[in-house]
Amino acid sequence: MDFLELCEKRYSCRKYLEKEVEREKIERCLEASRLAPSAVNAQPWSFIVIDDPILKESIAKETFDKVASFNKFSLTAPVLVAIVNENPLTTSFLGRFAHGRDFSLIDTGIVASYFCLKATEEGFGTCILGWFSEKNVKKILKIPKNKSVSLIIAVGYPADSHKKKIRKPIEKIRNYNI
Repeated sequence: MDFLELCEKRYSCRKYLEKEVEREKIERCLEASRLAPSAVNAQPWSFIVIDDPILKESIAKETFDKVASFNKFSLTAPVLVAIVNENPLTTSFLGRFAHGRDFSLIDTGIVASYFCLKATEEGFGTCILGWFSEKNVKKILKIPKNKSVSLIIAVGYPADSHKKKIRKPIEKIRNYNI
């Protein structure tokens, strides 16, 4: 499929089959992510692939609570991938200070997109989760205090069908030279 077809096909999957996710396919998703661009080539990310069922369940339980249960579907995803925000390079840090932008978080969004697009090509469904107890996730995964967990991606074979995306028309979001 061409790139636009891949973009159309990728969606936030919230229902997964009880089917094993092959590590070699996850490795290809990680390789695509490794190739993602980053500000000043800082590459301020690392990945923790969580496919052990007991560990995965404990991390999934940190993505929802009694008040906000919308991520409860994460319990059914066979794999969760935590994107860890590493210490950025000094030049990246200076850019954040000078411009008021955390470029490492922008980089994390880019790397997550690369991962999810490659996962779609591999036949997986994915959902990027930003709602989770970072404190508890860091404790469970033994992530040092000086690092953060930016996102968690649920991964598995989709059990639901992709619906046509509803997006704003290009005319409402595109301008040239103004």
